[in-house]
Amino acid sequence: MATDPNEVRLTGENSFITLMTEEGGQPTTKASHWRVLVSPAGMGHVLYLKSELTDDEPRIYADNIALARWLQEDIFGSLSDDYTDLNLPVADAEFSRIGDIATYWTESVESDTDSIALTWHDFGTPFVFKWAPGDRPNQAHGVYTVMIPANRAQLTFNGEVAVGRPFPREQDGRTGSTSALALSETWVRPAGE
Repeated sequence: MATDPNEVRLTGENSFITLMTEEGGQPTTKASHWRVLVSPAGMGHVLYLKSELTDDEPRIYADNIALARWLQEDIFGSLSDDYTDLNLPVADAEFSRIGDIATYWTESVESDTDSIALTWHDFGTPFVFKWAPGDRPNQAHGVYTVMIPANRAQLTFNGEVAVGRPFPREQDGRTGSTSALALSETWVRPAGE
């Protein structure tokens, strides 16, 4: 079969940074950046951030609040317990990007109160990552994405640099990282569900 029978729920990007001070340790920073081109809630950007720089409190920044809430309810909330509370405030923000995978990639997020920069560099070999709907417990969706692991990443919050660094992680025989660009990301679920 040349076409996927599943329903497309989202397509875009979902790059992430997870920093730790030691391999296998507790994350000091977890950031999930979404650039969405197609979804039931429209286009837009969302940043979910929890860090020692936010006093370990989850924060949400978006230029489309409906998209931030839809992601919480439909996809991201099932991936992170920190974002199941739909009463968490969403800060209105502007998003921009510079760079490329040859040198560095920076996503900037500016709200009325916060200035955030996420930077990935020293990239590894890209690979396609996928799982079908139902492959993961408690997750009805499947996902297809081009993963570009970053050996180095940095998050800056209001001028302060988050502690920790990315660490390598094995992903089905491929060398991944706790910080990566996830491009051409498409989430699907069985049609009619």
